[in-house]
This record gives sequence, structure tokens and C-alpha cells, in this order.
Amino acid sequence: MYAFLLRPKWIASHLLVGALLATMVFMGFWQLNRLDQRQSTNNEVTTRIGQPEVDIGDLTSAAAEYSVGADVRFRLARATGEYRPDDEVLVLNRSLNGAPGYWVLTPLLLDDGTAVVVNRGWIPFRLAPGEPRPETAAAQGLVVVSGLVRETVVAQGIQSSDPADGVLDALARPDLERYQQQLSYEILPVLLQAEATAGAGNSLTADLPVALPRPVLDQGPHFSYATQWFIFSIIGLIGYPLVLRRIARSDGKDGRHSDIPVDYL
Repeated sequence: MYAFLLRPKWIASHLLVGALLATMVFMGFWQLNRLDQRQSTNNEVTTRIGQPEVDIGDLTSAAAEYSVGADVRFRLARATGEYRPDDEVLVLNRSLNGAPGYWVLTPLLLDDGTAVVVNRGWIPFRLAPGEPRPETAAAQGLVVVSGLVRETVVAQGIQSSDPADGVLDALARPDLERYQQQLSYEILPVLLQAEATAGAGNSLTADLPVALPRPVLDQGPHFSYATQWFIFSIIGLIGYPLVLRRIARSDGKDGRHSDIPVDYL
């Protein structure tokens, strides 16, 4: 009754279904791995944000490697200095609440002659790079910026890096190593995501840039996605043999097994 299952066309069908089942199982475990990573990050954020705020100089220095960002990210820190608006750049393709725009990165010159790059927040897409932006001007004079330490970001995989030469007014990502190439002073290997600013300058009360929110501490959709993939796998694992059994019983009565097309399913 089941001899037709060994015909080449049906073997191809079995291999196709097997590959689909393997892919769905893989996707399920991949989503569980993403969930584990999300939970680990949430724990890291919670632990580090819970630590006391410190001066940025207590966490790192301009001589440190860029990899230090992974060790101190999400720490609360403060920095005192003066902004260098002439060296400001935008980070492209950043959204806030679904609206397209940019991040504004402005170096804050510290009293030791080095600087920390401050992510002052988000501005809308209409304020293009290279254009005057008086409504987003950095505060003048001595300021104290408090916020969240974030790590540098570089191109990965098939992503394109920023041009290696020239002075850029916009970056594809907050790549501090590339940013350093166009500055005449040393910068710290981390960013400071501004949450509060105190000091001189009436631009401190401006509506723009909009301060970025802290990382969202939820589980994301990964568990539900994993559940869906595993359900699909179970359906295929049980359903395919049942379909074959039904074909064998219904068509085996008149001996037409050899004529059963693969696309019967």
C-alpha cells in the first residue's frame, strides 16, 4: 500500500517537507536564543542603572580601548565641560515614536582637554545635515550633563562603513573611531546619552533635541514567535504522515499509487 512513497517524486516531497520542518524548528530555537539575549540585556541594564551615578572620568579615559564600552554601558554618569558645536555631527536614519529623523552628537570638552561625545537626542528629518539648525543649538558655557553611558557602534556584516576620508557632517551610526578622525582632540571611547543638563545658556529649555528614552525592559515578541514556529513544526510533523496515510488508503483501493502526483498535497 505504501510502496509509492519510495518513488523519486515522493522522495523529493519527503525531503522538501523534512527541510521545512528542520527550518521551522531552527527558527523556534533561534527565537528562544533571542529571548535569552534579551533577558540578559535587561538584567544588565537593571543592574548597571541601579548603581550610583559617577563622573565619566571614573569609568574610562581617552587612552582606553573602544571595547570598554561593553563593560560600562548603561552606567549613569555625568560630565562637566563646554560643547563644541562646530564639531557636531548627525547620525542618520534614527526614528522616535515612528517619526524619521537623526541623533545629534556633540563633543563636550572636559577640563583635561579631552572630550566625551554627548548624544543630545533626536531631531526630525526636516533638519537635514549641513543645514543651519538654530532651534537645536547646544548650550553655551559650562554645563553639567547627566545620562546613560552607551558604547560605540561599528558596521557589521554587509553594512557599509562611513567614508574613510574627509570631514563628515553625518554618520551612519555612532562610530566613535571614525568620528575621532575628524577631531583635533581626543575623545573618550564611549558616548553619554543625555538625560539632564544644567548650566548656562537658554537653549537648555529648547524642545529640540528630544532626549532619548532608556532601553525598554520587556521580553519582546520572541517567546510568542518561538511558540508559533514550534506549533507549525508539530502540525507538519503530524499532518504530513496523516496526509500520506489518507492518500495510500483512498487511492490504494484501485491500485493507482504509481499515478499519484507529488502536488496532490
